[in-house]
Amino acid sequence: MNERDESLVNPEFDINETKLHNSLKQKNWDETITKDSWMVFKVMAEFVDGYEKLAKIGPCVSIFGSARLQPESKYYQMAVDIAEKITNIGFGIITGGGPGIMEAGNKGAFNSKGKSIGLNIDLPFEQHFNPYINKSYSMNFDYFFVRKVMFVKYSQGFIVMPGGFGTLDELTEALTLIQTKKIGRFPIVLVGSEFWGGLLDWFRTTLLKDGMISEGDLDLYRVVDTADDAVAHIKAFYDKYSVNVNF
Repeated sequence: MNERDESLVNPEFDINETKLHNSLKQKNWDETITKDSWMVFKVMAEFVDGYEKLAKIGPCVSIFGSARLQPESKYYQMAVDIAEKITNIGFGIITGGGPGIMEAGNKGAFNSKGKSIGLNIDLPFEQHFNPYINKSYSMNFDYFFVRKVMFVKYSQGFIVMPGGFGTLDELTEALTLIQTKKIGRFPIVLVGSEFWGGLLDWFRTTLLKDGMISEGDLDLYRVVDTADDAVAHIKAFYDKYSVNVNF
């Protein structure tokens, strides 16, 4: 029996093979320096564009979560509710600009006629702009690291809904920057105690037990199960520090 061609039944296989071959291919010095140098300018352009647009929007809250959750999901509906309520107290909403929880966050801001920002990323699958983003605040990025800088630089709080690897990446980025005092101690709200429970138990029973984090690091986030509790935690930050919000 002939072996099947994986690229015909799994397009991800072909993309992965291409990336592996390109990374292992011998390149001369001119090829390497030219490609890398021009990439620097592209990265700079993404930073400049992001800074110029986001510097004008005022205080915002970022909402992270899975691109794969459908509108009938309870977490999708909760994200819409949270975004509406946060917008009503004067904050803009920043999401990754795609479907799922990102769409829900932008939809909530859109419903409340608030600022709805989408930081999209070019991906071969599953990512596309959702229709609830303000056109002037719709941006597209090639580089995850540039996009993550925009999330944390222009947010005064983080709502973390259930999600996969991307959501975990964004959560741990925010936790690390706050832990190391690279950014202020903005509120991080994890929505869904059942979903996050296993990870948080591992924080305590493994990371804390083995001395890889400190006891105080467990206070860097709040776990809630309702939209009202999530918004109340963000509002407490606003009340305490008198943030000049977008009224």
